Amino acid sequence: MITRKQMLALLAITLMWGINWPMMKYSLRELSPLYFRALTMSGGAIGLFLFYRARGLRMLPQGREWRSVVALGLPNMLGWHTAAILGVKELASGRAAILGFTMPIWTVLLGTLFLGEKLTVRISIAVLAVAAAIGLLISNELGALAGRPVGIVWMELAALLWAVGTLMMRRANITLPVETLTVWMLMLTSLCLWVLAFVLEPWPRWQFSAPMWGSLVYGALINYGFSQIIWFGMARNLPPATSAMSIMAVPLIGTLAATLILGEWPQWEDYVAMVCVMAAIAAVLLPSRRARTATP
Repeated sequence: MITRKQMLALLAITLMWGINWPMMKYSLRELSPLYFRALTMSGGAIGLFLFYRARGLRMLPQGREWRSVVALGLPNMLGWHTAAILGVKELASGRAAILGFTMPIWTVLLGTLFLGEKLTVRISIAVLAVAAAIGLLISNELGALAGRPVGIVWMELAALLWAVGTLMMRRANITLPVETLTVWMLMLTSLCLWVLAFVLEPWPRWQFSAPMWGSLVYGALINYGFSQIIWFGMARNLPPATSAMSIMAVPLIGTLAATLILGEWPQWEDYVAMVCVMAAIAAVLLPSRRARTATP
């Protein structure tokens, strides 16, 4: 049974992650995407390192643990965060959030195709729902005068890489604390992003508006910092159905927050696609009635 404290923490995380989507889009008005990612991720990683070191966690990987950090960091951090920010640059932030959170469906589909997991009716329905959502948004982007269908490609690539990373995490023999693993994946990814940004993007002027600085602080301290601390503190004891509901709510919060922060008004295609994706996530993550009945 989820406690009131856990529910409040989960609500806070859902709001933080949902609001982060329009905040990212806002930041791209004054800063190029790779520099934005590198800057906020670096700040968050340093903050998390200092916080967990002060709490006495082992913060230095040893021997083969570095191999796990690199292997798991490539899809989960470098792949997901790089492709996602490039997708946000091209799309409305709410639409990008909807597409990004097709990740759970890609996870179960990849598990079925390559890991021998059973193809159920639920998975089939979820795949069809996501396909309908993606097709609807692609048709809208192609039909719009300023449409950016390449953004959909970036976001689905991001979701696919996140799904691959999730499957790798499930099968990995991890000896590091999860907090330490995450911190070092963030650190190494941010280093790669600084290099990529320096090579591919012009050097920023660093003369930002006050709201822009606020957005950067939000990305570093809230998205990569405070929300991660809350999540690590409660994720181990969180019922799967509850975490699934949180994942389902993030695109909804992102879409609604984009209207307030950016003035992005969703079109009917966005609402239909959101319902399709939320239904698909529910199909693959929420336990069935039979499973709930069988639970002691």
